[in-house]
Formats: sequence, structure tokens, C-alpha cells
Amino acid sequence: MITLHESRAARVREEMRRQGLSQILVTYTSSVYYLTGVWITPMERQLALYLDLDGRAVLFGNDLFGLPAGEPPLICRTHNDTDDPVADIAATVRPGRLGIDKWWPSRHLLALMEKRPDVIPVPGSAPVDLCRMRKDKEEIEALRQASKLNDQVMEQAVGFLHEGVTEEETAAFVESCYKERGASRGEGLICSFGPDCADPHHEPDRTVLRPGDSVVLDLFMPIPRYWCDMTRTVFWQTVAPEQQKVYDTVRAANEKAESLIRPGMKMKEIDRAARSLIEDAGYGPQFTHRLGHGLGLDCHEPPDNSQVSETVTEPGMVFSVEPGIYLPGSFGVRVEDLVLVTETGCEVLNSYRKDLQVLK
Repeated sequence: MITLHESRAARVREEMRRQGLSQILVTYTSSVYYLTGVWITPMERQLALYLDLDGRAVLFGNDLFGLPAGEPPLICRTHNDTDDPVADIAATVRPGRLGIDKWWPSRHLLALMEKRPDVIPVPGSAPVDLCRMRKDKEEIEALRQASKLNDQVMEQAVGFLHEGVTEEETAAFVESCYKERGASRGEGLICSFGPDCADPHHEPDRTVLRPGDSVVLDLFMPIPRYWCDMTRTVFWQTVAPEQQKVYDTVRAANEKAESLIRPGMKMKEIDRAARSLIEDAGYGPQFTHRLGHGLGLDCHEPPDNSQVSETVTEPGMVFSVEPGIYLPGSFGVRVEDLVLVTETGCEVLNSYRKDLQVLK
């Protein structure tokens, strides 16, 4: 039996009222999981959860998903590959405004609009996004556990580095460490050496570790459904004076931002705290991305931790703090933690060391 997570659904309906929505379609895999506990990757097929303010909850899916019966108030309706995948939805929704998840494929939305011209599709992701942004106790514990395991993976990754190793070999080793800890799926890792570290999203290749290289290890994966994400930068055999200056600056920016986090702050104030320190050190143009992102069932989700984010911090929010400095053709440094906003401040979920490491 599939059950509706009643407390989360109640929060979503409360947000629906605030948004002026009486009905919504939730179609994103992780959001459907958040409300039902069922993880389905539909690919080209149809997946949607309908919620309205009268308490109706209907999960639509393909027979191939193997959906069992829903436990009231949740109803499950399925179709096969020869059926019209939108027919049941068209027969269920009511006239007027219908909030649509931002992830729903346009081919399904257009089919619904053709069948139901009396329905007005409007943006409808906010009710679920806003609830997912404030983690409940169960989610917080899952995130703490994932980060605890990530500390172990980082320690193994740093210990694995050796003369002649490549970025690809390091990434493969790290992925094996995650699988040993129950990671549910692989998503890319960032293992960069030397000049490659100046590319914030560098994909591991056959670059060989050389003396004097900076090494950026940005390690992230869901364990088993909730994500961990942490970055550390270490140096192989030697560290040059500018490398140490850059590292000290980035670490200080990371720790300065974390020291200020508390409920009631605009996210852009957190970004500004870290960015101003990097600017004062003369590296402002080399900090090329936002300070961080929200994290939970997705690696990147609200809130946006950036210079323009007006989102106000609340207890239960989890997001990254990851300042970086990138010098093309030379090296790069990033230091990243995940933080949980508490009632009085913040809890840093990572505990792996941040002091300068020069590996011999």
C-alpha cells in the first residue's frame, strides 16, 4: 500500500492556500517521493500526484511502475503504454486554475490543455518547494547521517592520493567508497588536479597528479536518498606562497559566513559576508559563482544562496557554503560545508578538517 505523508501534505496545502491555489499537480520524482515515499523515475512516461484543498490525493502512473493500491486518502490510478497517459488526469482536475510542477514535460501539459480548455495552468511548484526547503526532523537526521558518511569518504579520498594517480582513478575510487555506504545512485564527482582546479565544474579526466598541484575534491552523492556535499582542497608535496594565501582566504570566507548564519537573515547577506572578504584580498573577480545552494532530496534545490537571493533563513533550512577562488592556467581552491539553520544559529554538518594539508 502507498500512503500519503499526511503532515507534509498538510503543510503543502497550507502553502497552496497562501499561493491562492486550490489544486496542483506534483510531477517531479523527488517531490512525489517526499509526499508518498515512492521513488519513480518515469523517463518518457507519465507520473503525477494531484492534490486539492478538499483533501483529494490521486497518484497517476504507468503500469510498468508497479504501483500498489493507495491507502486512503491516497488513490492510485494507472494506465498502460497503449492508453492515453493524460486521460485520467483530464477527468480528475477541476475547471479553473491548476498549479503545474515546473518539471512536467510540455507534451503532457499541452495534451491536458487540449482536452480541458476550461483549465488554466499556472506555476505551481512553490507549495512543495517551500515545504521541502524547511526540513522536518526525519529529513534532518537523514542529512546528518549522510554528511557523517561523507566525512569518512573524504578521509579515504585524501588518503588515496598518490604519485602517478589520475583524476579518473581518484573519482572511481571515491564512487566505490560511496557504494560501500549505500549510495543509491551515482551522479558526477569533481576530482581536479593543478590547473584543472581553476574550472569549478571540471569533469575528471586522465590528468596525472604532480608535485605542487592543488587538489579539489568536491564529493557529493545521495545516501541513500538524501544528499551529502562537501569540498576540500589539499596540496600535493609542496604549497607555494600564493596557493597558501588563496587557501587561507577561501577558508576564512567559508568560516566567516558560517559564523553569521542564524534565522532571519537574507541569503544575500551570507553571500556578501564571504564575497567581501575575498574581494578585500584582491580576488573578487576570481570568485565566479554563488556562495551555495539548498540540498536535500536533490543536490541543488531551494534556497538559492547567492548575491541576489531575498530568501530569509528559517530553522530547518540546509544549504552549502562554498566560496572559491579560481586562477585559470594555474590552480583553484574551494572549501565547502553543508549547514543546518537552527533556532539560534547554524549547525555545520561536516566535520572533516579544514586546516591546510600538504600531502607528502
